[in-house]
Amino acid sequence: MKFDTPATTNPIDQLKVIGKPTDRIDGPLKTAGTAPYAYERHDVAPDAAYGYVVGAGIAKGRIASMDLRAARAAPGVLAIVTAENAGKLGKGNFNTAKLLGGPEIDHYHQAVALVVARTFEQARAAAQLVRIEYTRSEGRFDLAAQKDSAQMPKPTEFSGPPESKVGDFASAFAAAPVQIDATYTTPDESHAMMEPHASTAAWRGDKLTVWASNQMIDWGAGDVAKTLGIPRANVRLVSPFIGGGFGGKLFVRADAVLAALGARAARRPVKVALPRPLMMNNTTHRPATIQRIRIGAGRDGRITAIAHEGWSGDLPDGQAETAVNQTRLLYAGANRLTTTRLAVLDLPEGNAMRAPGEAPGMMALEIAMDEMAEKLGIDPIEFRVLNDTQVDPEKPERPYSQRQLIQCLRTGAERFGWSRRIGQPAQVRDGQWLVGMGVAAAFRNNLLTKSGARVRLDNRGMVTVETDMTDIGTGSYTIIAQTAAETMGVPLQKVLVRLGDSAFPVSAGSGGQWGANNSTSGVYAACMKLREAVVQKLGITSPDVTFTDGMVRAGDRAVPLAEAAGPNGLVAEDAIEYGDLDKKYQQSTFGAHFVEVGVDAATGEIRIRRMLAVCACGRILNPKSARSQVIGAMTMGAGAALMEDLGLDKRRGFFVNHDLAGYEVPVHADIPHQDVIFLDETDPISSPMKAKGVAELGICGVGAAVANAVYNATGVRVRDYPITLDKLLARLPAMA
Repeated sequence: MKFDTPATTNPIDQLKVIGKPTDRIDGPLKTAGTAPYAYERHDVAPDAAYGYVVGAGIAKGRIASMDLRAARAAPGVLAIVTAENAGKLGKGNFNTAKLLGGPEIDHYHQAVALVVARTFEQARAAAQLVRIEYTRSEGRFDLAAQKDSAQMPKPTEFSGPPESKVGDFASAFAAAPVQIDATYTTPDESHAMMEPHASTAAWRGDKLTVWASNQMIDWGAGDVAKTLGIPRANVRLVSPFIGGGFGGKLFVRADAVLAALGARAARRPVKVALPRPLMMNNTTHRPATIQRIRIGAGRDGRITAIAHEGWSGDLPDGQAETAVNQTRLLYAGANRLTTTRLAVLDLPEGNAMRAPGEAPGMMALEIAMDEMAEKLGIDPIEFRVLNDTQVDPEKPERPYSQRQLIQCLRTGAERFGWSRRIGQPAQVRDGQWLVGMGVAAAFRNNLLTKSGARVRLDNRGMVTVETDMTDIGTGSYTIIAQTAAETMGVPLQKVLVRLGDSAFPVSAGSGGQWGANNSTSGVYAACMKLREAVVQKLGITSPDVTFTDGMVRAGDRAVPLAEAAGPNGLVAEDAIEYGDLDKKYQQSTFGAHFVEVGVDAATGEIRIRRMLAVCACGRILNPKSARSQVIGAMTMGAGAALMEDLGLDKRRGFFVNHDLAGYEVPVHADIPHQDVIFLDETDPISSPMKAKGVAELGICGVGAAVANAVYNATGVRVRDYPITLDKLLARLPAMA
């Protein structure tokens, strides 16, 4: 199904099911403990053995020797997989050949062996008996030290060009009467999702099935095939339930590849789960950034020059953190410059984490906007409103499909009581607490991706949807069921959704907040094709056909949908495709974050007192799950602002706090009341659903809103995240 223009007759617009706050249909399974996660698939692999991963003990160098004799002789051991006996591994699309290292070591905790035994305890005990001698090499671990050697990265499908220039930034900035030139840093961060990277693999002849915790089924199945050097048709990847991903499970990781290799070596199914330390050093993380932002404006507050330069690091052939991308689109300004540079670091792979690019980029840009507003003597909201734009600032011929940033800021200001804020810092006290308010804009692009589905109608009137879309805790099962119910005119209880199987049609998958809008649009396309099949089966020629209450109606004729299916049922399959729609319009989501903090005047302890997010992101398909996504994102943003930091040992090249005891994330006591407002909007240009994404918009700007609130409370400007009390103590105002 091609979608190039807004739909005229659209059953989704009935809003009988879509747009209603609906309980998660997968909720009872999860709360009852009966949802089968990848490592728990005892039903499909009752005789499974267990694999335990041995991670490299150095960050850079070479294995000089590996003694497996004691491990092989240990009780219950069935096989040991290493680079020597695994065979040549293919690269895949995401450098999967490096998921098993040796003899060369690329980063700390890179997998170098898998010990397979009859029980988990036997595998773990035997893994401790593997003796490895290393030859250590000098590594590059410090981004600041490697900054000057950073190079322009290759553009990717999602990154855009590494550099953009409009007008003459240097001259305009030099001539601007009001300027800011500041550098900000964000640290390495971990996804820290609840479910570990875990897989169960089983071979039947030359056919491989992997039950994995994976966000992108088609990508994953293709990479498993390429890595193992087997036909894509011989690989089935299944992932119906995922206990959180945040981008860390976009790609096949060592657990899936090693489970497949272990199962082949042991000649029986094998389960592999990465312990938490291996998750943080073996898999991906959000890389640290250094960001320099320069803004020049006239005394009237209008931006005349804006530049954003970003540096990050990754392994050779890695990708940069595109922290400058939102600055290309968010604010007006005739003279513009953005650059992205990538340094080679011998650290675990840096890659996508919830809102890659915009999350750390907004943490810097939205502080800079506040700093500039203060220099100009303009309220921070009014400064942002003054520099709003309804077109792509780099391509003025391309308008936004919809942009309500001003409405988000105005609505949030009224709800939050922004008028009570005192602009001069450190003026409000509540006992021992210094109190301040902060604001930041939110921005994240709306990506259009082909997405397919198969829909079956049986003679009971049940509609079954099959698509390889995944549910990473976001509510995909529910919004897909709502879409099918609305389009086919049946109650929600008459829809069965089957997800996360590479045997199903390829969907958008879960990532980049593109999942909800695109996957439901694919389901809509398949349902519309099924409607056509029903009409044809019933011999209806009238164009005036409705599907409501389980009935097909045309004129005076009304036929139960179940009857139309016939004894053998009907099946339809289709996909949504957008043509060049994203080239005609800039499609983005917008919002505003408001935060109030208290800072202990004696200790510097920061406590968030309240938070508000206002979001403009198209039609909200399920307000209940959408709100849950936003408050979860706000919580992650608070963590990034105040505590999250993978502590790097710059001598040895590894993340020291590689577990949930040492890596701090927000807990209940850290998060106060959170409020979410969705603007009542639809975007008919975005898709037949008129929706957009929301899951990543909710994190973009939160960190800066917290930082701006801390400044308003204390007068202390912190530009290096996280904002910990040691960065405040020496500069706090004197207690009265």
